[in-house]
Amino acid sequence: MTEHGTALLERPERRPKKPRRPSPARGGGPLIGLLRTARPRQWVKNLLVLAAPAAAGELDSFHTAAQLAVVFVLFTAAAAAVYLINDARDAEADRAHPVKCRRPVAAGQVPPHTAYAVGAALGVLATVAAAVLCNALTGALLTAYLSMQLAYCIWLKHVLVVDMAVVTTGFLLRAMVGGVALGIPLSRWFLITTGFGALFMVAAKRYSEAVQMEGKTGGKGATRALLNEYTTGYLRFVWQLAAGVAVLAYCLWALESGGTDEEALLPWRQLSMIAFILAVLRYAVFADRGTAGEPEDVVLRDRALAVIGVVWAAMYGLAVAGL
Repeated sequence: MTEHGTALLERPERRPKKPRRPSPARGGGPLIGLLRTARPRQWVKNLLVLAAPAAAGELDSFHTAAQLAVVFVLFTAAAAAVYLINDARDAEADRAHPVKCRRPVAAGQVPPHTAYAVGAALGVLATVAAAVLCNALTGALLTAYLSMQLAYCIWLKHVLVVDMAVVTTGFLLRAMVGGVALGIPLSRWFLITTGFGALFMVAAKRYSEAVQMEGKTGGKGATRALLNEYTTGYLRFVWQLAAGVAVLAYCLWALESGGTDEEALLPWRQLSMIAFILAVLRYAVFADRGTAGEPEDVVLRDRALAVIGVVWAAMYGLAVAGL
């Protein structure tokens, strides 16, 4: 055998390189990590603070706009506090999850003690500032929101049905806080419509997640603690029931005045029922398909739903203006 052949035989075998896993953490330091942990994509939910003032036609002054901007910032800070504390608490479990391991706290971009400290500071500052800049009841609502959400992170997310009720209540408190901050009386039909509308979206989200998990290893690996405990049939029943109640409550709300302004061109408030029902039916298409797992994506990306929403807003706005 030639010297060259001997050298080839003596060369140690190269082990195949293992494919590198993508780094969970994105670029940036702790400040960027804290911002990512605050979930900027979820801030759109806090626009619900405009719901009560808009329904009452109280968005026509600079003072109102400034006050609502303050309320939006305070509620965003309170929600960010919950996200920070939740991610710090679940850091170990998130590291074993294929998606949640990319969260800044789980990835090591933000130390857990920093997330706890910043979350606690934001929570305290938000509630105190709400009481000082708005009124005591606004501060109480933010305190209730923080208490319920932290209880959810620690315990209530493991209690069947209660977990959906807590998330729904979070949306309802968002819709209430704008009216409370401005001293606007809240209609009972407004509260029922908002509450069951929120339950409709929450149950549709759970249903979509359950449908997507059905074909994956018998439902193992669910991203929520109770997702395997719910059946798709039960979740379908909940979102259908909630949608029906929300539509009925809205219709009663629209008809509550018993008529329309004599100077108005058309009965806009009553006509807005058509757009509202169409919006619910359109969203139900995605819920039925099991693709409503990210409500903000459905609302922002579906053009038909966006057009229906604009038409509804225009009709309701004309009703409030008495045109």
